[in-house]
Amino acid sequence: MSERPVVFEDRGGWWMARSRPHPALRPYLAFYDGYWEDEIVPTRMRTVPIRATVVIINLGAPLLLRVPDPATPDVRLDSFVAGMHDGHGGYVSPGGQRGIQLDLGPLSAYTLLGVPMAAFTNIAVDLGQVLGPEYTALVARLGEAPGWAERFDLLDAFLLRRLERGPSPAPEVRRAWGLLTGSDGLTSVADLAGDVGWSRKHLTNRFREQVGLTPKVMARVLRFQRAVELMRHGAPSWVDIAVACGYYDQAHLNREFRALAGCTPTELLAVQGPEPVDHGR
Repeated sequence: MSERPVVFEDRGGWWMARSRPHPALRPYLAFYDGYWEDEIVPTRMRTVPIRATVVIINLGAPLLLRVPDPATPDVRLDSFVAGMHDGHGGYVSPGGQRGIQLDLGPLSAYTLLGVPMAAFTNIAVDLGQVLGPEYTALVARLGEAPGWAERFDLLDAFLLRRLERGPSPAPEVRRAWGLLTGSDGLTSVADLAGDVGWSRKHLTNRFREQVGLTPKVMARVLRFQRAVELMRHGAPSWVDIAVACGYYDQAHLNREFRALAGCTPTELLAVQGPEPVDHGR
């Protein structure tokens, strides 16, 4: 029986099991998050752009992933990788979910998945297509494991093997990513290029390859995410949020929320989690 410490949390119908990965993996991944539902209740959830690539290892029923464009068909996926996005989407769950979520920075995902992150921009891809035969064996062993500590031990071993052979991001891209995230998207592309010693065009191409979005678009996402964080932590006013996040004014902030989240800031603030499924799109 594994002696790994695991913290369990009841989230009202959902249970979470969280543990830290192996020390060698912590620069790439902060936590393993296992989850399961007590009841089978169909729900839907809006997704918005974040600074992470999300990997879902599904041990339950597949999810129906949706995008805003009605002309684009919904995709039913089991385990998947959701790349960097600059727009909103969502998913529909049939209920009874059980699985593991990994929130990876895009450069961490580039190394651990071994695929250029541009391949996942604004889409979700079946995890089996990315990992190949290793995926089938991993999911089988995770499903047979007696508990969450043992599942996380299996993930340690699996990811450590991938870390040994995974590609390393270009130092210039890593530096540009650090500067951009450290400023919450307020560093200009010209300043990033000047700092790393590349042309703007070359930086844009290499950054998009390894991160998934261009520096300019990633800056929009980071400013948006910072605004969401301030909004949810009770910032004094919308004007204060707009100024802190580099928007021209509140109207600019509202336009960015509609573009990236598909709703107003107030509407997004009202959404606290999964909602009951309706029959419309």
